[in-house]
Amino acid sequence: MTPRMRADAARNRAKVLVAAELVFAAKGTSASTEEVAKEAGVGIGTVFRHFPTKEALLEAVLVGLLARFAHEAEELTRAADPGEAFFGFFRGIVAQAATKNAVSEALEEAGINAREASAEVGVPLKKALATLVERAQEAGAVRSDVGLAEVMALLSGSSHAAASASGDPQVQARALDIVFDGLRPR
Repeated sequence: MTPRMRADAARNRAKVLVAAELVFAAKGTSASTEEVAKEAGVGIGTVFRHFPTKEALLEAVLVGLLARFAHEAEELTRAADPGEAFFGFFRGIVAQAATKNAVSEALEEAGINAREASAEVGVPLKKALATLVERAQEAGAVRSDVGLAEVMALLSGSSHAAASASGDPQVQARALDIVFDGLRPR
């Protein structure tokens, strides 16, 4: 049995994760753990107590992001407007793409397989996304010939495109509009 973490230690761990996500989103994954500690309002020793390496911190940030996506997708499966829920979720994932992609790439550069590191949390995310797609199709908001594999490929491609669109929100929005037009029934 894993020992329970003290309440203050759990709070500090959560603060470090929030700070890491903010710092890596703003400065990229080359940002230092010292910057993360400063943003979290804790000492560097606290960061390393919870995450012995920067790669362990990056992995925890990635898993946390994906867990949040899974939770959000699960919540949206009960939305009154399935089409709005699906397209809103898609847009939200793409909006956070730069952070997720940077963290994944940094892990890969460190020799850590990001897919393997996030495999466990990926299962509920795929399940909830499949439900979002099915409900949007049943509501007539998404083409019936589009499967989960295509949606995931479009999410991945759109996320990479958004991250490389020079930060131009108009280009990002237009690109998503084009993808969404392709997903809607003709």
